[in-house]
Amino acid sequence: MPAQLIALIGAGRMGEALATGWLASRQKLDLVLVDPKPSAFIEAMAEESGLKLNPPPREVDILVLAIKPQAFAEAAESLKSWIGPRTLVLSIMAGIRMKQLSTRLDTAKVIRAMPNTPGAIGRGISVLAAPDGALKKDIATAAKLLAPLGKVEGPVSESLISAVTAVSGSGPAYLFHLVEALAGAGEGEGLPPDLALRLARETVIGAAALLDESGETASELRKAVTSKGGTTEAAMDILMRGDGMPSLMREAVRAASVRERALSSEA
Repeated sequence: MPAQLIALIGAGRMGEALATGWLASRQKLDLVLVDPKPSAFIEAMAEESGLKLNPPPREVDILVLAIKPQAFAEAAESLKSWIGPRTLVLSIMAGIRMKQLSTRLDTAKVIRAMPNTPGAIGRGISVLAAPDGALKKDIATAAKLLAPLGKVEGPVSESLISAVTAVSGSGPAYLFHLVEALAGAGEGEGLPPDLALRLARETVIGAAALLDESGETASELRKAVTSKGGTTEAAMDILMRGDGMPSLMREAVRAASVRERALSSEA
């Protein structure tokens, strides 16, 4: 059976994560990648893997849209050159609704997904949304395509994608910032910057691995390390107070959700 021909449009951070995950999975894929200004990493990947970079457009089996949502309106007409009657369009653009995709691209075969950047190492999570009447085989194809990147959830209602984007799509940035903030706090207490960063980084990596492998919930693990009257409790009293981490995280996720919805009006 011939490999499916997939065109990935956009090789930014998320597009790079997708391509890396696909190539690492060694699935039988015929992959072409389109980006007007590919990074040195993408150029090296193309040279080493043999994937085609910026070939002329032709009808493909799957068209994956990983461009910035603000660029979609301008790019839509040219994207039609990749689409035939059997082409499945899989969009990972935040904010662009399935109705907008169908209208601008003249096709009903559209599915939305929100993966995240840990997919580059096979540890991501993706969430699918499909229109009413979508073929089961198209949903299965999209899920299979995303499987090498990590876990796949859905399909869910498209109305949930804004929240999904805010939690898991943007979530890695929150965790990276936690490392930065924890290292900075360590420096404030006198630790050398390089040691503070190593401690923060390895603590977050180790804690995430423990959460993954222990079978316990985040709440159970937090309570286990928080001894009554101890140092962790003193810190958690600050982080969990009214204006602490839960409040800030709700505010951050809400802001990301609102921005995701606003992007649809800019396309």
